[in-house]
Amino acid sequence: MKNQLYYGDNLEILRNFVADESVDLCYIDPPFNSKRNYNQIYNNIGSEDKAQTQAFVDTWLWGEAANMAFQEIVKNKDQVYTPEVCALVLGLRQVLKESGLMAYLLAMTQRIAEIHRVLKPTGSFYLHCDPTASHYLKLLCDALFCTRGGDFKNEIVWEKTRVPKAQSLHFAKQQDVILFYSKSDSYLFKLQYKQPNPEYIKKYFSQTESETGRKYQLVSFLQDGQGQAKRFGDRVIEPPRGKHWIWTQERIDEAMEKGWLIFTNPDKPRLKKYLDEQIGKNIGSIWNDIPPINSQAKERLGYPTQKPEALLERIIEASSNENDVVLDCFCGCGTTIAVAEKMNRKWIGIDITYQSISLILKRLEDSFGSNFTEDIRDQEKQIKIPAKVILQGEPEDFEAAVALANRQDDRLRKEFEKWAVLKFSKNRAFINDKKGGDGGIDGMAYMLDYDENHKEISRKVLFSVKSNKNLNPTVVRDLVGTLEREKAAVGYLISLYPVENLVKEATKYGFFENSFGQSFPKITIVSIQELLDGLRMNLPLPLDILKSAELKKRDITESLF
Repeated sequence: MKNQLYYGDNLEILRNFVADESVDLCYIDPPFNSKRNYNQIYNNIGSEDKAQTQAFVDTWLWGEAANMAFQEIVKNKDQVYTPEVCALVLGLRQVLKESGLMAYLLAMTQRIAEIHRVLKPTGSFYLHCDPTASHYLKLLCDALFCTRGGDFKNEIVWEKTRVPKAQSLHFAKQQDVILFYSKSDSYLFKLQYKQPNPEYIKKYFSQTESETGRKYQLVSFLQDGQGQAKRFGDRVIEPPRGKHWIWTQERIDEAMEKGWLIFTNPDKPRLKKYLDEQIGKNIGSIWNDIPPINSQAKERLGYPTQKPEALLERIIEASSNENDVVLDCFCGCGTTIAVAEKMNRKWIGIDITYQSISLILKRLEDSFGSNFTEDIRDQEKQIKIPAKVILQGEPEDFEAAVALANRQDDRLRKEFEKWAVLKFSKNRAFINDKKGGDGGIDGMAYMLDYDENHKEISRKVLFSVKSNKNLNPTVVRDLVGTLEREKAAVGYLISLYPVENLVKEATKYGFFENSFGQSFPKITIVSIQELLDGLRMNLPLPLDILKSAELKKRDITESLF
């Protein structure tokens, strides 16, 4: 299969596009019902304040969607749910009433039921949550997995900080919870081992073999219990009273021949224990060796709930093999799928906001090559290299763009504007997500320029998106006024419907000329149909407003051309 990245509601996509028993491993890091809004942080450019945009809302309210979910579950629509799930949801409704928490749990129940369906019988499920709702989520997972032959394997505690901040009225919160389930008794699991830390290595593996450079420590191979003397080369050595040599004579002979034994005194042989032969300590259910993403981390992309790649590497290594299919239907900034790609797994990613989709696409391009997400053609060899990922769910025709513009869900407000700005700017813009009073700005980008003193400066580029019909030239004049107010260089007005009179009005405002002598229209009108046909922003030296991900492997074009 080709890797799949979906833009849309994960419940609809799971039900309509992901086949039964097709996934080997599912990890999700969904909203936690934290009653907070989370912002995407962008690079600080020039003297501007650090820009940020709402990434997602984690505040849940009871409404029509929750009521419909409740009816679907208790009536066991399409026999998706177990009787235990139906009973549990009925009981929770009596306790939690029509609350935001109940709405959250109903949404999670629907999605976890679909995850159970798409997992192979040998599959595993990891649910990342925190103590806000982990106890309720475990009950739901027990009812969905354990009643169908599955099993609860672990409650993993990820310790995020070792030096907690002082809290005035409660103990400091230091951990997240990861619930680990198998779909059956025949599931894949590979033990993971923790390598010694540098201080331990320095203290205990302090000696280095001159011939090979291998680090080692000297250890005894005596145990309690009286034993016989053994031959060590040309010497026969009695063990100390109450001890015995734990090796056979044959193994001692081999160790002497290969230089594995050292005599710290004539009667005290010691065994060389090499560092590179130690598999490490078996990792348990408390993970305190993986720090969270901090402000200085190389992999930090500014996404508010980004998890470290090391966390996903451990999970993917433990519960999948190469070429297995990994699913993350709350994929956020794409850590799961980036790690799955690096570890040679197939993957399916889903997210409901185009802001996340655009960040994932850029992350994949930065990490695995510019052709990873877009088809490219080698003109000399006349061959086409298809992208390694299929993006589905974004508008592909005018009717789909109209449907996105008319979406009513307030949790997904401005999705049409986000899609239009990010698609046209090739993910080089950030979104102004204010619901009202946005100052006429739906997005902003920057391009590199120089002032009269040849000092490097950044020029603002503004975007305004309109989805209503019958626009008049006033909207162009308003955008010009916004450019003047913001001291911006150029502006783009992206219109859902083509309007000829706007194009004519835009020509009145002339051109902007940069320090390189290049001229660009002060105002450019772009229709959504032009955007769908492939028109993109073409300005010189656009500055990155998103931090670039680290390159993970050589660009595939290097090996194909």
